Amino acid sequence: MPDNLLIPSVDLRIGSLEEYNRKQQEKAGKPKPQTKRPCISISREFGCEAYPVAEKLREMMTRKSGEEWVLMDKALLEEVANCHNISEEILRGLGEKNRFLDEVLATFSPHWKSEKEYFDLLCRHILSLAHQGNVIIVGRGSAIITRHLNNCHHFRLYASLHYKRNSLARRLSMHPDDAEQLIEKKQRLRDRFTSDFLGTDARDLDHYTMLFSNDRNSSEQIARSIADYVSSV
Repeated sequence: MPDNLLIPSVDLRIGSLEEYNRKQQEKAGKPKPQTKRPCISISREFGCEAYPVAEKLREMMTRKSGEEWVLMDKALLEEVANCHNISEEILRGLGEKNRFLDEVLATFSPHWKSEKEYFDLLCRHILSLAHQGNVIIVGRGSAIITRHLNNCHHFRLYASLHYKRNSLARRLSMHPDDAEQLIEKKQRLRDRFTSDFLGTDARDLDHYTMLFSNDRNSSEQIARSIADYVSSV
């Protein structure tokens, strides 16, 4: 199943990231704010609808803060990792090489040091953007990768199998029984990924600031609750 059926256009995400980086470079000569800009991570069980929440949240946070926010997802991070010209420019702009990031990366389990180099690069992108702030990161273990950063706030979406089954069947135009099998397979792979690469369990509630039920809350309600919380701390 192509991931791009469930996530927004990579081209739009790259455009947003380039614009975000340009604005950060413009601000580079200005005095730094005394308070760090916040970062928001959104984790979810496979089949939950995180992207409508993230899109609405980005709009709300942009309005509340009066500053541009950028939305990051797995597809964009992987595309950037494979596109070296964009990668180098963004990393230079966001300070990928700084000592702070290397110290954070050094605290991880030795597991990841022997794995594919692309995940190392993705982690560095995530950390760079999270440290810079005004970013919403969807999935990819971002709550765990950025757990050392005190400007980060972590939220997780969960839902009943009934909700996830029907949601996925609708979005992918597939039979609900096939959707249920896909949910079980993908969730198992996600759990294994988090365990193998990050040495922890993404289902551990200690990772998150708040949990939201997709069954009981609309995307608008979830986004507004997150925006109100982050803006008040």
